Amino acid sequence: MKPPFKFEILAKDKHSRARTGIIHTKHGKLETPYLVPVATRGFIIALTKKEINQLKIPAMLSNTYHLHFMPPGDKEIKKLGGLHRVMQFPRVLFTDSGGFQALSLGIGRVRNMKKIGFFHERKDIDEKDKKESFAEMTEKGIIFKSTYDERISRFMGPRESMEIQSNLGSDIIMAFDQCNCAGDTKKETEEAMLRSHKWELESLKYHNKDQMLYGIVHGGAFKDLRIKSAKFISELPFDGIAVGGSWGKTNKDLYKVLSWIMPLLPEEKPRHLLGSGWVEDIFNAVEQGIDTFDCVETSRIARHRHLYISPKSGGNIKNKFKIKVNQSNFNSNKKIDPICQCPTCKKYTRKQLYTILLKDKREYYKHATVHNIGFMLQLTKDIRESIKQGNFQKLKKRWIKEL
Repeated sequence: MKPPFKFEILAKDKHSRARTGIIHTKHGKLETPYLVPVATRGFIIALTKKEINQLKIPAMLSNTYHLHFMPPGDKEIKKLGGLHRVMQFPRVLFTDSGGFQALSLGIGRVRNMKKIGFFHERKDIDEKDKKESFAEMTEKGIIFKSTYDERISRFMGPRESMEIQSNLGSDIIMAFDQCNCAGDTKKETEEAMLRSHKWELESLKYHNKDQMLYGIVHGGAFKDLRIKSAKFISELPFDGIAVGGSWGKTNKDLYKVLSWIMPLLPEEKPRHLLGSGWVEDIFNAVEQGIDTFDCVETSRIARHRHLYISPKSGGNIKNKFKIKVNQSNFNSNKKIDPICQCPTCKKYTRKQLYTILLKDKREYYKHATVHNIGFMLQLTKDIRESIKQGNFQKLKKRWIKEL
């Protein structure tokens, strides 16, 4: 019996590794390149089903750790018909493995570090809590303390992660791994990589064969480790390949890592970049051959009063193609961005949106999130079309200009 998924390459850029394609799943087709909006707990903060349908979002990503620990839990979600039904989202769903929380709730929390550089200071967390780990690493898996009820601790290994993701019923799942953080020594990075390799082999053994399983390349910012991991993962029967872990202290390090490993990955398998999705990252990673991305920043920065803008509105590498929503920037009747076709840009001027912010923050969060997601949907659509038409390099030059 054939699996309910496949990857089809439609066109390639003649001057780079960029390509456009379609991931076929039992919940529909996903055209690539594509930035996957993150619905961590099974929903995108500030959006309802109505806005998601308006945007015509073809795929979202949810978090295995949170859906396991947060009520009702993955077993109950399975009884209710799976995550698609609970979310009322009939299209493609990704889930990560839970391995990233070993970093974000464990050593990264203790060291105040993340995949790239340092966490921002969190005013809502006491100093004592900043240094408390909610994840204990073992050779067989991770012992997590629930962030929803600290009295609850549960072990999660490859088998458990695959079972949880099977209960959720997502279309594309990630192998269980250990995410290292920026600042790890080479020895620490190699230990995490080898542990991840062992867990990924077990993930292959236990995963639901109706789900598309991605292996994850690790190795931090170390060239020899990345190459070793890329070769190891490429030789295994994964359905797709993801690039994970830390790639250094700046996003420039990401481009180096991709240049090392992308030539080694099987051409016929889709490639996903975990936890990255700024405009510059997307162009540079697509150029290297990445097909899909996920990034929480798209919706997060909207709630923090930052909206995406194109070069026509002053977007550039320095400001990360975003503008602060304040009185000086949003005191005119022009559109948020002239090329954006999202529902927010069609309905409101900058001045109107700023007025909404002053009167009703929740309403602002909704319109801002719709804009940022809609902006990225349009950008990745334009990238796909540029590859098909042989104009990807021209499009990239219009957007990515060194200052």
